[in-house]
Amino acid sequence: MHIGEIIANLFAVVLLLCVIAVAFFAAGKPLWPVREANMVILLPPDAITTGSIRAPTHPHLPDKVDSVIVQPRPQTDR
Repeated sequence: MHIGEIIANLFAVVLLLCVIAVAFFAAGKPLWPVREANMVILLPPDAITTGSIRAPTHPHLPDKVDSVIVQPRPQTDR
C-alpha cells in the first residue's frame, strides 16, 4: 500500500465523520438524552374546598339490569 492510498483513506474517513456530524447537528437532537431532574412542588389540599365537596367514592350502579334494554355488542368485520 502506497503512502498516497493511506492519505486518501484517511481523508475519506475524516470526510465521512464530518458528514455524520453535520447530519446529527442538522437533526438538532443529542445522541443521548440530557439527564436533568425536574422539581415538582406538591401543595397540600385546601381543607375548606375539599371538605365542602361531598361526592360519592364509587359510581351509582343499579341493583337490577333490564335485559330488554341491553343491546348486544356490535360485531367488527376483520
